[in-house]
Amino acid sequence: MSIIAFQGLPGAYSDLACRAAYPGWTTLPCPSFEAAMAALRDHRADLAMLPCENSLAGRVPDIHRLLPESGLSVIGEHYERVEHCLMAPAGATLDTIKRAHSHPVALGQVLNILRERKLTPVIEADTAGAAALIAERGGVEDAAIASALAAEIYGLEILAHNVEDADHNTTRFYVMARDRQDPPPTAPDTVTTFVFRVRNIPAALYKALGGFATNGVNMTKLESYMVNGAFTATQFLCDVDGHPDHPGLARALEELTFFSAELRILGAYPAHPFRTASR
Repeated sequence: MSIIAFQGLPGAYSDLACRAAYPGWTTLPCPSFEAAMAALRDHRADLAMLPCENSLAGRVPDIHRLLPESGLSVIGEHYERVEHCLMAPAGATLDTIKRAHSHPVALGQVLNILRERKLTPVIEADTAGAAALIAERGGVEDAAIASALAAEIYGLEILAHNVEDADHNTTRFYVMARDRQDPPPTAPDTVTTFVFRVRNIPAALYKALGGFATNGVNMTKLESYMVNGAFTATQFLCDVDGHPDHPGLARALEELTFFSAELRILGAYPAHPFRTASR
């Protein structure tokens, strides 16, 4: 039996993404990102899938900090369209509900229906947890914003589908494993993820990134964050198009080492069809 770990309760959007990317696998809910990574390291799961960024909300906090120190590798990516549903216990209708419970990010993505139905937003720890909560209460005045999977799991009625304000709401996930599983260098449409820390010298970042421009490497993600709370040490998480063994990217990475205190490749993997279709 193959198992994939995710952060959240059953019915969370991460659960939905795991089922879409790996149909037939058993999903393992974990209370935190750290717990999902630990399940993978401890062989309680074969893979883990963790969100890294959302098209509306931006980067997912903590992932950039946890990923480099996890000892795990990135072996894939998955894009999941976020389709929010308004759900409530049996007997509730759009006219009886007065409050909508959900994660604050989800509530911020459904402002139109909150305003139209005059619903009071109530913040919960996560979307699936909100669904579980109102299912337990069983009243007709409380609803939840969550996935259709959450409605199915917790026995709720969907009062409205696709209530999100933007139809391009998409979350990107890293698929993680204990070891790297790089595709062959000849594989088309490969993405490489790595972290590096620049030396504390003038123009270090400018010089570090110059090799990617001169070697024609497309950088699709560059995020900075402090190391151990020090304002003078900055680490970067990057995604680039290409395989580490491709001549252009190999030269760019070699040049990067001259201006970096540390460089670590977390993995190379096939680009998801969503990425290639968006180009």
